[in-house]
Amino acid sequence: MIDFPEITVVRRRLPKEAFYKHLPLTPALKNKFVSDVDRIVVENSLTKGNLNLSKDSEIKEIMLLSISLKKQDFDGKIVEAIARQNPHKLIFLLVYEDERQLAVYHSKLYRTKWVKEDNLSLTLTGNTLDEIWDDLVRQIAISSEAVLQRQDQTIEEQLKAQDEIDRLKKLIQKTDRAAWKEQQPKKRFELHTRLQEYKRQLEEITNGEA
Repeated sequence: MIDFPEITVVRRRLPKEAFYKHLPLTPALKNKFVSDVDRIVVENSLTKGNLNLSKDSEIKEIMLLSISLKKQDFDGKIVEAIARQNPHKLIFLLVYEDERQLAVYHSKLYRTKWVKEDNLSLTLTGNTLDEIWDDLVRQIAISSEAVLQRQDQTIEEQLKAQDEIDRLKKLIQKTDRAAWKEQQPKKRFELHTRLQEYKRQLEEITNGEA
């Protein structure tokens, strides 16, 4: 569940026309916005005042936007466009039937897996809005427990490590499939050697040695 204080609740519906008419969207993406998005609601507004924070921060407001979708397989560029053009820090709750997904834009778009509403989790941790934002990004973008445990690293360093882990996992899967299909022994050996190197790199970065 999303455990935000009751005092932060807004629940204000925003006309989606206000978004796609002012966003720099291609005609194709604008059509997807109209066809894929049902409604947009500001669910919560997090500020220094309503969270009773004593310290100032560069971030002045964090908003949770829920986007109800007409189809689950939607174009993530829609969310990215909203985030890039909004002056506030935004967390997105994507809703399709009884499935939920969290998303956040931090240099690039990060999304969790689709889960049932009861399995969704998002909490507030930190003494400033800056710290709270970093932790929200962390909860959504970072899935590696090894990376999460590196509390001495900045959010940017953790995201870089997570991105590299994701890249290596994809290469391992792709190379493993190619090795199984390859008929020529020499090429199969080369793919197997490359696969072992990817696994070694993954082990190093997962254990914090790289």
